Amino acid sequence: MGDKPPGFRGSRSWIGCVEASLCLDHFGGPQGRLCHVPRGAGLQGELERLYSHFAGGGGPVMVGGDADAQSKALLGVCLGPGTEAYVLVLDPHFWGAPKNPRELQAAGWVGWRDVRTAFDRNSFYNLCLTSCNSQKQQHALG
Repeated sequence: MGDKPPGFRGSRSWIGCVEASLCLDHFGGPQGRLCHVPRGAGLQGELERLYSHFAGGGGPVMVGGDADAQSKALLGVCLGPGTEAYVLVLDPHFWGAPKNPRELQAAGWVGWRDVRTAFDRNSFYNLCLTSCNSQKQQHALG
């Protein structure tokens, strides 16, 4: 795509949410809207945006950070009373066909996590909110 040096192609170097968003756009996948959160503690302030994203039919949210190197994908948000909130986290490293959803939960591949402990308070995060908004995708789905 031209955003990396020539030696990057064929390497095993990681890409982040910004690059994933560029790939989605380049290869005609779902649109990826980026949201930068300077500190993990600030994710509490993004919960309404995430909730609206999912309520409006938005797809998985890719999550990448600097100090928090654990890849995550968010699949949902549950807002409770007061400041109580949970995110449905999927570990994107899972591969294979699970026998049932309970198997995924028991192995820790997916589960509801308290937003106050699911993220490193001092790490920055990039969120890539995916959605099927392009005319090309709408035509393919229709």
